[in-house]
Amino acid sequence: MSDIKRVAILFAGGPAPGANAVIGTAAHSFLNAGIEVVGIKHGYSNLIDFDPARPLQEGQHYIKITHEDLIHRRTSQGIMIGTARTNPGKLVSSPEHLQDPERTAPLHRVYQALCSLGVDALISIGGDDTLKTANKIKLFQETLPADAKRMPVIHLPKTIDNDYMGIDFTFGYFTAAEFLATEIRNLNYDAAAGQAYFICEAMGRSAGWLAYGAAIAGEACMVMSVEDVVGDLRGEETVTAEDGTTTTKPVMYVDKVVQKIVKMMLARERQGCPYGVIVIAEGLAEYLPAKYLTGIARDDHGHIAISAINLGKMMADLVAQEYKKQTGKSRKVNGVQLGYESRCAQPHAFDIMLGSQIGVGAYRALVEEKLNGVMVSVVGQLELNFVPFEQLVDPATLVTKVRYIERDSDFYRLARFVETLVDD
Repeated sequence: MSDIKRVAILFAGGPAPGANAVIGTAAHSFLNAGIEVVGIKHGYSNLIDFDPARPLQEGQHYIKITHEDLIHRRTSQGIMIGTARTNPGKLVSSPEHLQDPERTAPLHRVYQALCSLGVDALISIGGDDTLKTANKIKLFQETLPADAKRMPVIHLPKTIDNDYMGIDFTFGYFTAAEFLATEIRNLNYDAAAGQAYFICEAMGRSAGWLAYGAAIAGEACMVMSVEDVVGDLRGEETVTAEDGTTTTKPVMYVDKVVQKIVKMMLARERQGCPYGVIVIAEGLAEYLPAKYLTGIARDDHGHIAISAINLGKMMADLVAQEYKKQTGKSRKVNGVQLGYESRCAQPHAFDIMLGSQIGVGAYRALVEEKLNGVMVSVVGQLELNFVPFEQLVDPATLVTKVRYIERDSDFYRLARFVETLVDD
């Protein structure tokens, strides 16, 4: 028997293939144990403005998940409870802020909303921003009076970017990488037919896992991500904020990156291949000098709206100009954005198995292990592992730690082996 009688499952952030395997298997595990399951619809968007005078409505703000709802769900596309990027922890960026009622008001309303539904635990599914929110909800509850209700929080890692600390691969990554690889393989034939180039901007805000995976599987001739902004490609820039304070941020030298790409194109011409597909990670946009980011908006989590920059198109234009400058000839270079179409693709078997085990991990963490404030991880032969939030979130800034591709790793070296070799 468990003290937990009702759990809430919430999905936030961008979609990922295998989402319903996670939600469905978690719900199935709890229902089999006689525990009710409430699916919160569209992330925190229906909880952040909760007003006790206007109770949450079943069907509109949440659903009660039953076994009937789970028939053939594990392999289905999309997200059965929807998602959103609403951030109730936006105003909390240090432990001291947890003592400020005004800053914690959105977290308090989320807590009240969950209490109004009578849930005993929260299962959070999402990326690093959602992990930050899960940690803040846990910490906020620790500031409540001793007799206040406390709900353990379990987080399930989700991102097609695969840049999570504490887990080797996140569900949806391999499906997304294969989906993008298929598009890259198609573009390779298009490029060969017209002796042209495509610069494909792949998703991956913080690290290059998806860009690298898609490039390797899709036989791209070159891949670049934030991990490659080093040496003579990297500089610094002083940025002045609205309040007059200045900070120094790393930037990439765009002209040198462009020259590196053109150098590769010329190497391919010497090999008799005047065409190809180049993959760049969208996260490179965060390293653009300020002049390229003028007027670009930021979301609730402080991220720039990368899609508004259209990095692939921008780089394609610059590469075409530099190629003509160096050779006196014209070469068609097309910029393409890839990624969004992969987020709700039909999940592959591995992502269904991985997602299902992560969903089971939520049940085992809460009911069998009676844990709170942990992320469910999978290692080896789908063995479950529970990682405390404290190992994943900086205790001073409450910011998650990004897992970059290590430049001395064999995964990184694999991409270098299979791309077009350019003599330095």
